[in-house]
Amino acid sequence: MPDDHVTSILTENRVFNPPEGFSRNAHVKSMQDYENEYRHSIENPEGYWASKAEDLHWFRKWDSVLRNDCGFFKWFEGGKINVSYNCLDRHFNNGKKDKIALIFEPEYGIEKKYTYAQLLKEVCRLANALKKQGIRKGDVVEIYLPMIPELAISLLACARIGAVHSVVFGGFSADALRDRIQDSEAKLLITADGSFRNGRVYPLKENADVALLECPTTQKVIVVKRTEKSIPMYPPRDMWLHEMLADSSIEDYCEPEQLNSEDSLFILYTSGTTGKPKGVLHTQAGYLLYAAETFKYIFDIKDSDIYFCTADIGWITGHSYIVYGPLANGATTLMYEGSPTFPAADRFWRVIEKHKVSVFYTAPTAIRALAKEGEELPNGCNMSSLRLLGSVGEPINPEAWMWYYRVIGKEKCPIVDTWWQTETGGIMISPFPGATPLKPGSATRPFFGIDPVILKEDGKEAGINEGGYLVIRKPWPGMLRTVWKAPEKYIEKYYGQFPGLYLAGDNAKKDENGYFWIMGRTDDVIKVSGHRIGSAEVESSLVSHPAVAEAACVPYPHDIKGQAIYAFVMLKKGSQKTEQLKRELSQHVGNKVGPIAKPDKIQFVDDLPKTRSGKIMRRILKAIAENTKEYGNVSTLADPTVVEKLAAERVQ
Repeated sequence: MPDDHVTSILTENRVFNPPEGFSRNAHVKSMQDYENEYRHSIENPEGYWASKAEDLHWFRKWDSVLRNDCGFFKWFEGGKINVSYNCLDRHFNNGKKDKIALIFEPEYGIEKKYTYAQLLKEVCRLANALKKQGIRKGDVVEIYLPMIPELAISLLACARIGAVHSVVFGGFSADALRDRIQDSEAKLLITADGSFRNGRVYPLKENADVALLECPTTQKVIVVKRTEKSIPMYPPRDMWLHEMLADSSIEDYCEPEQLNSEDSLFILYTSGTTGKPKGVLHTQAGYLLYAAETFKYIFDIKDSDIYFCTADIGWITGHSYIVYGPLANGATTLMYEGSPTFPAADRFWRVIEKHKVSVFYTAPTAIRALAKEGEELPNGCNMSSLRLLGSVGEPINPEAWMWYYRVIGKEKCPIVDTWWQTETGGIMISPFPGATPLKPGSATRPFFGIDPVILKEDGKEAGINEGGYLVIRKPWPGMLRTVWKAPEKYIEKYYGQFPGLYLAGDNAKKDENGYFWIMGRTDDVIKVSGHRIGSAEVESSLVSHPAVAEAACVPYPHDIKGQAIYAFVMLKKGSQKTEQLKRELSQHVGNKVGPIAKPDKIQFVDDLPKTRSGKIMRRILKAIAENTKEYGNVSTLADPTVVEKLAAERVQ
């Protein structure tokens, strides 16, 4: 089917029903089943979640299911639990010790497979090593690693002893790492001698050394040998992991800490609009329960499945749907190192063929990029093992959805287009693959217990197909508990606009079938390739360059990335507007924040559209970047003539 024909039929409101054979064996077999379960979960949420929590292992059951403490929600208080035990020991004790828990597919080197017994041993040994370094319950451990098994093992080892892990994406710079360590006040850092990506080595340890110059709380650094690259080591602060684990006193079993349900599990930093990233805090029982339940039902997981999520564990998708959700269900989870296009653009398809992957979860960015390579590469691989496809990170445009469905799924695999956030802990709106009729581009219906609504500015519910703020009315177990060290920011950002209701920060609409369509961010967070980049963080890095006086960044549509960054830059007097400077500024942002945050377009400007109070009107800059000319009211600007001048000089 040629692409132009695909595009032409997308104007129809097409619906794709689940294959009959899939529905027959699914956890949720029909929309009637879904409606019945959903109604129960909304009418009696505490009873619903309590019944689901019975599936977990508890050292002590809870006293109360849910408590609202002035807007801070507490789940399963009084309960004693261990996340690591639930992900490993529970399956080891239930006859799955020889089942493959984790498959590692490297960019360089040989694959590794860990059974549940082997993974338990590795986690316990690292947990004991951490304890030997003085790490105790409540201490923060920063983790700055590539996508290697030690990353997943580090998370589970921290969870086992009650340490709070905070993962920093391995593509981030020294400055970004420094900011996160300073905020979390981590006592120990786990990093590596480097990471492989596209045949090159990325300097993790060197970045860490620079970051730690301004991080006095971090007294110990554990280094994983991955690349064999020669790096500086600074004993006694720095220690090689393999040398630590060679110590004969490190035991193969670590008794799991009995943790309170609301003890901290991890901090994950997510970009905001007002400066430095904020630390989203997730706690033990509620997060684990929600990750486990959403994984089970949305991916309709079976014991025989080989599940492959292409996310990085540096993001929430990797936390919930590479590590915690799959392992809590006793599944086989596959993680890979590197990029989807190296050594060739059939990397994903080769991995699927090699490991007989049955459930595949990736981002629209990757789908669009690989679709541009044509059908020959995927058609050259045997992917008949696939039975379910998933999409995550941003709304998937219908053209990419159709290509994914037709070329990768061969029109036999349902697609679960999932909407959720770092803050939500797990999937909130998604099809149930055995039940939900699919509409390309729609996240469809909410998960059990999730009560979303679209509100207008005045707080009234929006009409059918009327856009507005996406808001969640009821609390759910996987929700963030607070912003690390900034509880007032938690209340203000998530519950300030509509008191008592969680504000997602996304625009959305609901159609006549009750299906939700996500329409993008309401704030200034830019979603590049599914990764949330704070405009303020990029602007701060631009202004830190000696040639720059002021900067403003907005998103604009990009065929591959979904959104890309358009930067309006005012230079200091004496600085020359050259293409060389644009390249230098782009690299400067890459060094300060990370390569993912580099602006795709930079426009040098003499002025910015500001109100008389000095506020930059970003909606106007966004309209210029998108070339829509929908500037809205410009009469409040200090100098309305600046708008047409900026538009005339727009970067093509």
